[in-house]
Amino acid sequence: MTGDLSRRAVLGGLVGGLALTSLPAGPAVAAGRDREPYVPLAVAGGGGPAGSDRVHVLQVGPDTAHTVVVLVPGMFGAAGDFRLLARDLVQAVPGVQVWAFERREENLADRSGFTTSDPVGYYLDGHYRSQDPAASAFAARWGLARTLADLRTVVAAAARGGRRRVVLGGHSWGATTAMAYAAWDFDGRPGYGDLTGVVLVDGGVRGAFEGTGQPVDNSPEEVGERLAAIEDGAVFDMTLSGVGLGDRAESTQIWYQLAGWYAHRDPDGRSVLQSRMPDTLRPPYPVTNAGLLGTLVDAGFGWPNDISVHSGHLADNGAPRGWVDTGITPISRVAAAYAGGPEPAVWEWYWPSRLSVDLDVVDPYADTDLARSLGLRLLHTGSLDIPLYVFETSYAKGTIVSSAREVVANSRIPYGRYETDAGMNHLDPLFAAARHNTLTHTLAPFLTGLRDG
Repeated sequence: MTGDLSRRAVLGGLVGGLALTSLPAGPAVAAGRDREPYVPLAVAGGGGPAGSDRVHVLQVGPDTAHTVVVLVPGMFGAAGDFRLLARDLVQAVPGVQVWAFERREENLADRSGFTTSDPVGYYLDGHYRSQDPAASAFAARWGLARTLADLRTVVAAAARGGRRRVVLGGHSWGATTAMAYAAWDFDGRPGYGDLTGVVLVDGGVRGAFEGTGQPVDNSPEEVGERLAAIEDGAVFDMTLSGVGLGDRAESTQIWYQLAGWYAHRDPDGRSVLQSRMPDTLRPPYPVTNAGLLGTLVDAGFGWPNDISVHSGHLADNGAPRGWVDTGITPISRVAAAYAGGPEPAVWEWYWPSRLSVDLDVVDPYADTDLARSLGLRLLHTGSLDIPLYVFETSYAKGTIVSSAREVVANSRIPYGRYETDAGMNHLDPLFAAARHNTLTHTLAPFLTGLRDG
């Protein structure tokens, strides 16, 4: 959500529905829309339903900025991943604006229930519009080439005809996407020619994810099998269905947004979700909405590194028991991000299986026979000549930085800046409080140097 949510993990489950409950309207995320616009951009046709030939960008910071940082979310991640981080960055670095990239897949999601007084009923009683995989053959072609073509439209808009510098970055597989863009051949022009720098947050290429213990599935035989499954109708990645919150591609994402929605609007109210949770995860005493969200995201409850944060713990007493922030990532920031506005959201509903295949195939960061056979144009990896910033958490146990150093050694990159905070989990850099966020503290001087250079 994140960014990468779980590249291969299948988690034990949450099931059930929610009781219908009305809550106070609470703080309106939309209040900041004037200064943080969510802007649609037309892109080339992709064969999807009406309205899907567009992407969006969440724009945070002054429109007069001369440097724009375009950030790409990771697997199952959406533009809302970066709202809080972007606010902190533009405060730390004057003259910078952040654009959070929203892939075209977001157009398939039905977020309208979050504008009603009863989002629970809308979603868990089955009133929302779900994208049927059987009617989504177009998604079999929504791979990396499509994503990078869309992303180039965003980069061009950010540059405004060359009057602004553009830094491209991403989180997790979003970082992989950024690296692929930099080396991509766009009709004879290398992608890095559009950019001033590249920013990698807990992701990358050349074995960046090896330390997670999740192997890259990119042998010709494995790729062939995965492509055959896509042609047979498995067009959306179903990894998150293993969490146990439902068997549709979007089920888990809906649950987490609902949890954030209630925790954001009524954090101290009695949990709306608790009574319908499975016995294995239901707290044995009443908890608040914020407390319930904490049990779903905090590392202390056993969630894997890539879908958890260091937030705090449930209170020792109270009826209901609330949440106590003791970690670097306050639950209120997680709730604000997860709740959405309803857009942009943190969780992407429909991740194309073809995009997963392509991102695995580009991991060697070379113009391989397999990459060429899939139309993946990594023709400029060796000539890459712009600065690189790399940040890693505890997620991959050091292979994020080691792989980036290998990229630098095999290119013309003038310098790399490498930062590590092993006290963070994979999602902490996205939501941690600014004073505790090592990513913000170290990325800001890198961007300042690019701005002043």
